[in-house]
Amino acid sequence: MSDRERSSTERVVPPARPRKLAKVPFVELADGRLQGVVSSGSDIARVYVSSVEAGTYAFACSTNNNRPCGGARGSFCNHIRALITEAVLQYGAERVARYLKADSAEPSAQTLAADMSATRPPQGDTKAAAPVFSRFLRHLTYLELAPSTEPLPEMQWFPPTRAVA
Repeated sequence: MSDRERSSTERVVPPARPRKLAKVPFVELADGRLQGVVSSGSDIARVYVSSVEAGTYAFACSTNNNRPCGGARGSFCNHIRALITEAVLQYGAERVARYLKADSAEPSAQTLAADMSATRPPQGDTKAAAPVFSRFLRHLTYLELAPSTEPLPEMQWFPPTRAVA
């Protein structure tokens, strides 16, 4: 049995480049969208949940309590642009472009945002905001745990198996 099989942790793919978490503390490529949590530039207590749908580039941006973003009226707001920038830092431009099904000759955060917004994407709904924000809060609770190799009870969804000798 390898060390990897004996460990209760899995190696995380390192980010393409280091990023600062103050502006965009949570970004993920999931559920057919680029989505995440973006801090407000004007109010330290406010965050926005922003997303861009793969293929259609339908976008949504609202506060964590579902108030619409004032800047996301017909085009990408600064929160969505920050989300795209941080996703490129986290995953790499090619991976983000491939996931979003964006055709860009030389993908970068700026060209991806420009190419997608040039298609005049529709404004999406904000129903995905609650699960995204909930996952973000769940990730925060893991940061409060002391480092350990012991299994976490809520992560043990597999039935126990017999040890192989």
